[in-house]
Amino acid sequence: MSITPQINRSKLPLSGRIVMFFMRHIQQSMASLGELWRNPISSIMTMAVLGVSLSLPAAMQVLVKNAQEIVQSWDSAAEISLFVKQDQTDQAIQSLLARVKAFPEVNGVHYIDREQALTEFKKLSGFGEALDYLDSNPLPAVITVTPSAEFSSPAGARALLQKLEQQPEVSFGKLDVEWLERLQAIVNLLERTVFAVASLLILAVVLVIGNTIRLAIMNRRSEIEVMKLVGATESFIQRPFLYTGMWYGVIGGILAWLIVNIMVFFLEGALVNLLNLYGSQFNLSGLGLADLIELVVVASFLGWLGSYLSVKQHLKRIEPN
Repeated sequence: MSITPQINRSKLPLSGRIVMFFMRHIQQSMASLGELWRNPISSIMTMAVLGVSLSLPAAMQVLVKNAQEIVQSWDSAAEISLFVKQDQTDQAIQSLLARVKAFPEVNGVHYIDREQALTEFKKLSGFGEALDYLDSNPLPAVITVTPSAEFSSPAGARALLQKLEQQPEVSFGKLDVEWLERLQAIVNLLERTVFAVASLLILAVVLVIGNTIRLAIMNRRSEIEVMKLVGATESFIQRPFLYTGMWYGVIGGILAWLIVNIMVFFLEGALVNLLNLYGSQFNLSGLGLADLIELVVVASFLGWLGSYLSVKQHLKRIEPN
């Protein structure tokens, strides 16, 4: 920490200076980790606060990701019902089926003739005996069209419906996508909410770490004054505090990852049972290894940022008498 070692390092070759640079950083990072270990209670409390704060936006992001997967799975199940005009012959209907199958926007076509439609209606409506008194079959033939993956979204399916309704044999078509659009709107709202909540919690994390580092600086005020007296540079003095903030962020990010995955494990069974009632096979996905790395990187940067702001503000006020 004296001036002499700095002069000796300046006489080293470039490779030696590079090695010394990294060695010094490693030493100070390990020393800052040791400082956390020597104050376990306060360090654990700070890390727990950071972990909970970071887990909230991470959990909401998991919610949005799973909701998007549900929307995509239900989009692909959208079907268009085409009601054929009553006066169409079998030859005209077969021609219509051939044209619809040839459309690039269509993935599959299923034809239900008038007799099949009446039989299904008798089974599902509960008016089977009453319908036997009808003089003729009032139900039209129906063609169900499954859009391709590119046109399975509400906007794409609606465009395909308009194209199909232009066919001369079609009376009208039906596409029930309003609920999909409402679900997509909810997902979009969740995405905006995640951004807003994450912004507030990121600010909270920076403030918590900044205040923690400020207290650490105040506790080591006399030590910092001595270091300045013997000629230590500002970067040398502030480096351990920056590494302390980064360690807070790293461990807080790991805690957030664990908290979110525990929540997913706890809620998965109940959510799967709920979706099974709606005929949807879906597995709730949590945070993976890539998400852990991303969360730790973001959290360590926030820790560094909070420390940097606090160090820049408070270290310059400490001067030896």
